[in-house]
Amino acid sequence: MPVFTDVARIQCPYCGESIEIVIDGSLEQQSYIEDCSVCCRPIELAVTVIEDEISVVAKRDDE
Repeated sequence: MPVFTDVARIQCPYCGESIEIVIDGSLEQQSYIEDCSVCCRPIELAVTVIEDEISVVAKRDDE
């Protein structure tokens, strides 16, 4: 599987700001925590990559 990165725009579940995250497309499914670049709170990300389609679910860490 080729390695590629892509950028996705999500809405922070804490402050509501739209932020960009970099996605590692070499894995079909991944979950990790990334801090919001605006409010610095931890966002739980669940990423699915199927062919060239990227799906990102962003949740608060206390949900």
